[in-house]
Amino acid sequence: MGNMLSPLPGLRRGSHRKEPLANPGSFDELHRKCKEVFPQQTEGVKLIINKSLTSHFQVTHTIHMSTIGQSHYHLNTTYVGDQQLSPTEAFPTLIGDINNAGSLNAQVLHLLAERIRTKAVFQTQQSKFMTWQFDTEYRGDDYTATLTLGNPDLISESIIVVAHFLQSITSRLVLGGEMVYHRRPGEEGAIVTLAGKYTALKWIATLNLGYGGAHASYYHRANDQIQVGVEFEANTRLQDTSFAFGYQLTLPQANMVFRGFLDSSWCVGAVLEKKLPPLPVTLALGAFLNHWKNRFHCGFSIIVG
Repeated sequence: MGNMLSPLPGLRRGSHRKEPLANPGSFDELHRKCKEVFPQQTEGVKLIINKSLTSHFQVTHTIHMSTIGQSHYHLNTTYVGDQQLSPTEAFPTLIGDINNAGSLNAQVLHLLAERIRTKAVFQTQQSKFMTWQFDTEYRGDDYTATLTLGNPDLISESIIVVAHFLQSITSRLVLGGEMVYHRRPGEEGAIVTLAGKYTALKWIATLNLGYGGAHASYYHRANDQIQVGVEFEANTRLQDTSFAFGYQLTLPQANMVFRGFLDSSWCVGAVLEKKLPPLPVTLALGAFLNHWKNRFHCGFSIIVG
């Protein structure tokens, strides 16, 4: 009888199994939730037409008539492959954006293995290459490691190398860091930045701290309708600091989303988005005012599809 009541091998009284830690995601997405609360600045009149040609191929036409700059037209094409990892991730993904001046922005995302993601980015200004970048990201069970090469040039021996690492310490705490190494003729240096993110039930606090300065953000979801975000940035090289407060109000019954912000340079702005079901049309109206420079601009957008 005593043997029958004894615990199973490997288990002891009072012990409990720990839940496996989740992957912390990408370093570039640490402040994403807070940034999504702030409105995107817009001016002039913009018409965006989204057209899905097949289940894998989509085309977007954008016509922007600006009141403070040059008007332009953008053609964006997106191809999405069959490897669906999540509702927002599919591989391979090819994105191309070209404007009426001939400037191109292209991205290629591919899944080399189950845990290895790669990305290549190319940017041209008319016929001149401006930026080319290659990323390799490895996602472990509870950590993410990324290596980025920017504008490599073997002839002039110039390159930018960026290394990221994030580790889930607990189910709510993520710690990591970033190292940026740059080399060009007559100049060489490296900057190290530490990062931390704490995720609670209704709020997220994130901090990046290094020799170049600090970037802190706080996101809070009050309820299903109201979200707020606060950002603080300090740049030691420019001896400048900035502060911004943003909020988002969602009214599902009215198919409306309202975003507003106020920053330390006394800039205020807001964008109101309104969907018009059953039509696949979204209207957006925005207004922004800079009190110090006495500048005001507004914008109106129509999104079809």
